[in-house]
Amino acid sequence: MKYSPLRLVFVLWLVGLSSWAQALVFAVNEGVTYRVGSEEIRARYAAIAADLSTQLGQPVRVEPVSDYPTLRRGLADKSYDLALVHPTHISILAIKNSGYRLVAVTKGYTEYAARFLVRADSPLKSLAELRERRCGAPEEDSITAWITRATLRDALGGDKRCEMTYTRYQDAVPFMVEHTFTHVGATASNAVVKDWESKGGRVLARSRPVPIKHVIASPALSAEQVERLRGYFTTLDASEAGRKKLETLKVSGYTSYDTAALLDLGRWLGL
Repeated sequence: MKYSPLRLVFVLWLVGLSSWAQALVFAVNEGVTYRVGSEEIRARYAAIAADLSTQLGQPVRVEPVSDYPTLRRGLADKSYDLALVHPTHISILAIKNSGYRLVAVTKGYTEYAARFLVRADSPLKSLAELRERRCGAPEEDSITAWITRATLRDALGGDKRCEMTYTRYQDAVPFMVEHTFTHVGATASNAVVKDWESKGGRVLARSRPVPIKHVIASPALSAEQVERLRGYFTTLDASEAGRKKLETLKVSGYTSYDTAALLDLGRWLGL
């Protein structure tokens, strides 16, 4: 059968649309307290998506998801076949409630901890002194904020309170402390902490560490596919080609992590 040029274009468009619709969705979330744009994320993960297409035998489409409500809904609805989730608490909830399985965690981010910043002239000596004082933290639903609240709960006890003040980004936390809007500020950004200390500020305390930036797989993927994915991610740093892809992602690699230990952290966070 012969097609007119216009009809041929239409047929090819339908084929492409069908392929797009059948593509596996790889959601990527880089947190809400860091400044990373959607186009930058798509460019970073393009080579990884191409590899995953080969691994899974289907096209894989990168879908940047910047806000947590959308991420939560997508995971609850099992809309994502694969997801890289920055915040630990959202990943844990997807595993507990939606049947997602942990594939790997990101090397260099397994000891993610909040540091509590105070001015050089602060009289505070411990977090236990923060009762009825003010603490600043990034975005209320960020993993840093969840870690901060869990740490303060442990330090102050159930009936003791510290007033929380939230700001959008990690790098805005020192401003609150410096200008005495809060007595202490919590951040997990190494760059922010380093800059704070270089200007004479102190770190009052450090939280319990948690792993962030998890790769999780939908229950729609088979156990064999999940193992294939785990093997792919955890061996990326074993080859020169893989290390170049990791450089683009700005991470050193991925490693396995015990799901039971992760769920225990969820209990500590108060999920």
